[in-house]
Amino acid sequence: MAEQHKINKSPHVLIFPFPAQGHLNPLIQFGKRLVSKGVKTTLVTTIYLFNTSHKNNTSSINIEAISDGFDEGGDASADSPESYLKRFKEVGSKSLGDLIKTLQSQGDTIDAIIYDAFNSWALDVAIEFGIDGGSFFTQACSVNNIYYHVHKGLITLPLRVPVSVPGLPQLECLETPSFVHNYGPYPGWTETVFNQFVNIDQARWVFSNSFYQLESEVIEWMRKMWKLKVIGPTLPSMYLDKRLEDDKDYGFNLFRANNTECMSWLDNKPKNSVVYISFGSLAQLGPEQMEEIAWGLTDSNVNFLWVVRADEEEKLPKEFLDQKITGKGLVVSWCKQLDVLAHESVGCFVTHCGFNSALEAISLGVPVVGMPQWTDQTTNAKLLDDIWGVGVRVKSNEKGIVTRGNLVSCIKKILEDERGVVARNNAAKWRELAKAAGLISLPLRVPVSVPGLPQLECLETPSFVHNYGPYPGWTETVFNQFANIDQARWVFSNSFYQLESEVIEWMRKMWKLKVIGPTLPSIYLDKRLEDDKDYGFNLF
Repeated sequence: MAEQHKINKSPHVLIFPFPAQGHLNPLIQFGKRLVSKGVKTTLVTTIYLFNTSHKNNTSSINIEAISDGFDEGGDASADSPESYLKRFKEVGSKSLGDLIKTLQSQGDTIDAIIYDAFNSWALDVAIEFGIDGGSFFTQACSVNNIYYHVHKGLITLPLRVPVSVPGLPQLECLETPSFVHNYGPYPGWTETVFNQFVNIDQARWVFSNSFYQLESEVIEWMRKMWKLKVIGPTLPSMYLDKRLEDDKDYGFNLFRANNTECMSWLDNKPKNSVVYISFGSLAQLGPEQMEEIAWGLTDSNVNFLWVVRADEEEKLPKEFLDQKITGKGLVVSWCKQLDVLAHESVGCFVTHCGFNSALEAISLGVPVVGMPQWTDQTTNAKLLDDIWGVGVRVKSNEKGIVTRGNLVSCIKKILEDERGVVARNNAAKWRELAKAAGLISLPLRVPVSVPGLPQLECLETPSFVHNYGPYPGWTETVFNQFANIDQARWVFSNSFYQLESEVIEWMRKMWKLKVIGPTLPSIYLDKRLEDDKDYGFNLF
């Protein structure tokens, strides 16, 4: 009887993000997807974040807290990033082990630990207990590609020459992550990002918060080393495939948002007229930079919604706050970024280019002005501008300051120039690809959205999709058309461009598709083949 109970028991997975907003979000969303598949999921976070964060919409996920050695004040109470990261590893390893023992003593089996790659030491704990581990990259595959090459000694630091890595164009020094092109000032963080790979070959799975079409060449290269599964973009379901009802928020927020004020203000603005500015949860701008942004927004004469965290507000020019332009600008301490980006009034996103923000902009079709600060953001800005084509990068001066003139120029390019039209069109294409990246789950229970087509009701899809099951042989045959298609030299289709142009353009992002239809006998079409009046091979 006990054996039968064990067989019927749902698998149990611990998800363990690094304790920062940009790392919590993707792993929590992954956890929600696991729950939807019948997997019991437990979020492991720090005692400090558990006690101070705003939690909602995570009821399907259990939450357990462990110590990082700074239970009262979190990382801000540490002497330095180095002391925090060192202590987190030491205390966190023991505390995670204690949690596993406690859960097991309660009869709670743990089948896997999916850990943030920043917490690579968590895999050592998992192995100690005989538990399978999965590494989860929260940053772009392109960025981790560069970090891997540094880890392996294939890129020498300090960096003095442009960088070439598989799947990416040559990168100038300043287009690499700051821990690469400015090696030295942040030894703790530098060690953390490079050490994501120190034991990765012992992980059973490797996950990434990206999607295939976004970084296909880099992903193919990474799959030569690991069984990489790209499961992004990990936005709440209602912004993508809508499979998880009421999943509208990440559900674990370090800051409280005044969403009502933001939405009411946006509702009164024309379509694509608002510039939204946010530099994420960690970036710290200097007073001079804050002043340039403030007066740049004023000079641009555009509607703007600017997120300035409470700990940054004192850097705003007093005159700017005193002379707030009635109706033109709104400054808030935090907002629900997804709701803002999804609002039709927002026409441009001035962003620090954190990967979560980049994915959100792409997934919601909003063009960007990239203003990277540090870490992976410089490389993400390159991707957004030159490779994904959804925005522009604003240049800084010799002091590293983005002047108001440069900022205004870039905003105008997006809102008013042809560059903005191109960026908006590209963003719209990526939005459809991001939605499609969620794939289609069978048996089908919801309408289907795929690139290039209007939403299809269940019964408007092929019968092998909406009536999944009765014909397993045929079902396997039609789905397995793509099993090895990436190895084919050519891909042909019996269609023609004007008939299915948007779908064809989407397919061409993956394969060198040649549309050669309609393939009727020539005499009924172009009459180039004399006497070609019949197909010539008839079963009847």
